[in-house]
Amino acid sequence: MTIAELLLPEYDNEIRVTRTILERVPDDKGDWKPHEKSFPMAHLAQLVARMPGWVSMVTDRDELDIAPKDGPQAPPYSIEKTATLLAEFDKNASAGRDAIANTTDAKFDEPWHFKRAGETLFTQPKYQALRWSVLNHLVHHRAQLGLYLRLIDEKVPQMYGPTADEGKPPASQTQ
Repeated sequence: MTIAELLLPEYDNEIRVTRTILERVPDDKGDWKPHEKSFPMAHLAQLVARMPGWVSMVTDRDELDIAPKDGPQAPPYSIEKTATLLAEFDKNASAGRDAIANTTDAKFDEPWHFKRAGETLFTQPKYQALRWSVLNHLVHHRAQLGLYLRLIDEKVPQMYGPTADEGKPPASQTQ
């Protein structure tokens, strides 16, 4: 089995679960945040919606500079409606899936460099960078968003098992 064949079922499950979280972000709470140091809810939701698009930044490039000295900067965060975020998420999730499916084991083993202003912060094989910088990172921010939902009394969907709002998942979702 290839790395892509092993990774895609996990990716598909994480994307499905992440979409259920994004679906519950209320349009009227974009500015809400649990603490002054926290991201506003809309910005956190937008980050989560964009993260699957990072897959191709790892699989198709040899490096990423998050703050290039003279290059283009990442688009700023904005407050968007949930429908807009879901459309962006779906587009990014599809592109991420395609990127994984089209990456060979040899390509996953190539080094990937994460930089800031030209300085290398770390170098890892693309597979590890994808797991750590994209998938695990997505799960982290999705969990934050789940906590935000709890704190504003929105129902928190199941992620890896039942929540206080939803019981046991159907057998088809636990595979």
